[in-house]
Amino acid sequence: MKSIIKIAIFSAAIIIGVSSCSKKENPAPAVENGQVYMEFFNVVGEGNLQLNTQWYQNANGDSFTVSKLNYYISNVVLNGSTGTANYTEPESYHLIEHSASPSDMTFNMPIVPGGKYKSVTFTIGVDSLRNVSGAQTGALDPALGNFWSWNTGYIMLKFEGNSPKAPTTGGKLMMHAGGFTGANSVLRTVTLNFPTEIEVNKNKTPHIHLQANVLKLFHSPNTINFATTNTVHMPGTDAKKLADNYAGMFSVTYAGL
Repeated sequence: MKSIIKIAIFSAAIIIGVSSCSKKENPAPAVENGQVYMEFFNVVGEGNLQLNTQWYQNANGDSFTVSKLNYYISNVVLNGSTGTANYTEPESYHLIEHSASPSDMTFNMPIVPGGKYKSVTFTIGVDSLRNVSGAQTGALDPALGNFWSWNTGYIMLKFEGNSPKAPTTGGKLMMHAGGFTGANSVLRTVTLNFPTEIEVNKNKTPHIHLQANVLKLFHSPNTINFATTNTVHMPGTDAKKLADNYAGMFSVTYAGL
């Protein structure tokens, strides 16, 4: 009788052990990927940026119009909320050109791991490695007109317009901020919190609206006087002043479906 009891106990132990192993071997549910759309909106103060037709006034009291506004957004990272890892976009280089075409003002991240995200980090400009990596393609193609040379690199932000305060021919404003090394580097990295966290999965595609306020390009921490600062076409202290300003130019105005 004791032998039968021992055999029964031994058999039960084997069954429990096999069951435990089976449970441990069950893989965790796969994380579902989703998409996130990044949409940029350029404004001047409270109104949408209008090219060529609208007069504006900077913090110095100088009137101006805008004919062109381009800038690079790169190295985009979605910062995860509790329990979600950060997501770094691969090959993350985007040229945002102010245009009537939405495709020039948006980009899509198509394979974002499912989870909740609380903020976004990105660089305004193109990192130093890509500035010295030879001929580029896509958004970094020099043929797009936002590149100087292999020595001075990419134009991180290009602003053009007119102002009666500028002593240039026709009051031309031409401010091209570039330079990726040393004390006068114009690369700036910012982190912007979402108004509410976003949730990403195969059934939810959040849209992030990022606003760039042109007035901030000319104010804080450096007030720009168009009579003395109107043409920037090489790395240096003037380009660095613009970069210090455009570091505070962006904000997130919407995050959701």
